[in-house]
Amino acid sequence: MAITLDAQLLEILACPSPDHAPLRPGTPDDADAEALTCTECGRVYPVRDGIPVLLLDEAVLSGAGAPGTPGEPDDSHADSA
Repeated sequence: MAITLDAQLLEILACPSPDHAPLRPGTPDDADAEALTCTECGRVYPVRDGIPVLLLDEAVLSGAGAPGTPGEPDDSHADSA
């Protein structure tokens, strides 16, 4: 189900990262997802019970999986002993 946010609210919401870029509904893979995606950095913010959760700690990068990606464990410094 697509998120239903007031158009005026969506117009003023911005990514909390330093670039403060606009957000668009959905994710890169699913335009109907309950999420908002930053148009600049690609972070995806969840929308829970109709409320956008615009916390960097809750965001997932659309290219998640790279070492050091927020929300993903960084095992690049782990001992291989």
